[in-house]
Amino acid sequence: MTVQERIASLLKGSGLTLSTAESCSGGNIAHLLTTVPGSSESFLGSAVSYSPKVKIEILNVNALSIKSNGIVSSSVAEQMAESVRALMKTSFSVSITGWADAYGDEFEPAGTAWIGVSGPDGTKTFRVESHLSRVENIEVFSVKALELLVDYIECSR
Repeated sequence: MTVQERIASLLKGSGLTLSTAESCSGGNIAHLLTTVPGSSESFLGSAVSYSPKVKIEILNVNALSIKSNGIVSSSVAEQMAESVRALMKTSFSVSITGWADAYGDEFEPAGTAWIGVSGPDGTKTFRVESHLSRVENIEVFSVKALELLVDYIECSR
């Protein structure tokens, strides 16, 4: 069973819902979720916030937080997860912000992502590293985000 099938199984018939806020994965997490038949029962939607402007204006990420901590940070992942969950009125959300390839900044090196999971028990963030190709990093980060979401959902039951 794939991780996205596990999520669908956990949420099926529960009335619980899910949303995503993605940056470096470019919508890949939402894509993986929607490969499961019947996923529309629990997956409501995604905000692909690739630019800082969208993070700030749509997801209400604090601009000062980006300046102080970097666009790839625990605080940005946390705010993205909480905001998309509130925006879409879902039970759970997962977010990701990262550097999928050769770029980085003074806060985080290339190949780093921060993942946020949010739900009834609050929000948790996790730092993940992968130093493969851009496409491979996107896949690694996306699957890790879903694995962390499974753990969160299972612990909140």
